[in-house]
Amino acid sequence: MRVDLFDFELPEERIALRPAEPRDSAKMLVVRPGEGLDDRTVRDLPFLLEAGDVLVFNDTKVIPAQLKGIRRRGDAAAQVEATLHMRVAPDRWLAFMRPGKRIAAGDRIHFGHDANSCFLGRLDATVIEKGDGGEALLGFDLSGPFLDEALHAVGHIPLPPYIASKRDDDERDRIDYQTIYAREEGAVAAPTAGLHFTPELFSALDAKGVERCFVTLHVGAGTFLPVKVDDTTDHKMHAEIGSVSPETAAALNTAKARGGRIIAVGTTSLRLLESAAREDGTLAGWSGPTDIFITPGYRFRTADMLMTNFHLPRSTLFMLVSAFCGLQTMRAAYAHAIEVSYRFYSYGDASLLFKEDNDGR
Repeated sequence: MRVDLFDFELPEERIALRPAEPRDSAKMLVVRPGEGLDDRTVRDLPFLLEAGDVLVFNDTKVIPAQLKGIRRRGDAAAQVEATLHMRVAPDRWLAFMRPGKRIAAGDRIHFGHDANSCFLGRLDATVIEKGDGGEALLGFDLSGPFLDEALHAVGHIPLPPYIASKRDDDERDRIDYQTIYAREEGAVAAPTAGLHFTPELFSALDAKGVERCFVTLHVGAGTFLPVKVDDTTDHKMHAEIGSVSPETAAALNTAKARGGRIIAVGTTSLRLLESAAREDGTLAGWSGPTDIFITPGYRFRTADMLMTNFHLPRSTLFMLVSAFCGLQTMRAAYAHAIEVSYRFYSYGDASLLFKEDNDGR
């Protein structure tokens, strides 16, 4: 499909720079294809779901994956930045480097160094390979938990570019840019639909009889990469590592068999469920990399509903929600959201989408 079909104009003032307080006070646009739009809040979620429904959350935990340092090549030095996006070994990460033209295989990079100080922490790496589009494979001098500890000491929270271009990260982001149920370290971007949930909202959902399950997809920085091609068939997705436990797969199979609805919280949860699903829509335990790219025409096999934030124009995520609800439905929904001042992107408001072919449920 033509990528320009997924373009729209978004006023800059609609981009949220901080989350709503409290988190569950955010607005939520309910989208039922063929039935119009309903302006609600996230706190209304228990009233929109039924006993026996199951919410599927991504329990990945964001790490301080934004690194600043000095590249050394002989006597030459230059400031560089790295955004880690996928771990491939205990001591190796794939990263997007900026500026990429300053990087070559064999370079040494000393993270925690900048032009104003000689040493802020200890984390050194070697460029093992240089890829396309500023990507590089970094081999760190530390490994496993020692590398993890160093990242927490030296790294910054990797705020999305549309926030980072307007302000620096701070200590508040270490809490704000993390779900309350985050457990498995490895993400470099938050599964942002989950940011809206609070202990109070969980209690209200429990009282309604809504169940919850957890999967893990370590979101990579590739989620923010723009689609630079003219046709979706030419776009390359970056892989992300995920897993669905056998216990979660069995629980979701049981819920669907009894008529319960599956609600994916976030596009990451949905992409992982679809990666793990069999042709008949049932699930089994699954783990590995996924680069699934969902565009209109895709046949969903798992979720009945999707809770997600509002996404960038021409992005793979806007393509995904257009596949879920229909392109014209989502274009109309986004136009409405812009008109009535919904807040967009990672720290913004939510939407609750019903699948276009959900048989009226």
